[in-house]
Amino acid sequence: MTETAAVRVRELHLYRRYFDIVAAGEKTIEVRVKYAHLEDLTPGDVIRFRIKGTDETRDVLVKRVTEYKTFEELLDGEGPANVNPASSREQQLANIREIYPAEKEALGALAIEIELMPQ
Repeated sequence: MTETAAVRVRELHLYRRYFDIVAAGEKTIEVRVKYAHLEDLTPGDVIRFRIKGTDETRDVLVKRVTEYKTFEELLDGEGPANVNPASSREQQLANIREIYPAEKEALGALAIEIELMPQ
């Protein structure tokens, strides 16, 4: 008999504007700060994105996690269209830094490649 490891499900909040492009399958890279609770995130994990204050969720499979020193390096390495196809690189950088100030960025930036899971 073979044992299968339990799938780890992490719940993370998303703003509506980002949730919608994840749910549409247009956003394939999620950007996060390398907080301690995300350090062990690995391919095969599931992220359940939730719009804060709602019951609306969407599950995605983690395909890859890549660490970068800065958000600029992340956008250049992953391609801005994969992070948010509706915004320019400069607008994305401004938006990300509005969410995560410099002291958070100093922790490191994570590019999480995601794939929609069947509903």
